[in-house]
Amino acid sequence: MRAETYGAADFKTNCLAILDRLARRDLDQVTITKRGRTVAVLTPPPSSAEAVETLHGFMRGSVAVPEGVDLLAPILDEPLSASDGKLHQ
Repeated sequence: MRAETYGAADFKTNCLAILDRLARRDLDQVTITKRGRTVAVLTPPPSSAEAVETLHGFMRGSVAVPEGVDLLAPILDEPLSASDGKLHQ
């Protein structure tokens, strides 16, 4: 991981250059300190491919289906009225 730490004054002086390096992905992380304490951590945004990868399937594994439940089996014993073109009875 390519990380650098800057004091607040140094960051202020070099802000645009540091942001350009983050945008080019020359840096993975920039830590900004004030009086020796971390006040901010900057990282570049995820690429479009990374964003899509984290979006699709993010709930994978969060649903459990009890054993013996058939998700494809009909749940009603009677036909739906909508199949006859009726929306309400």
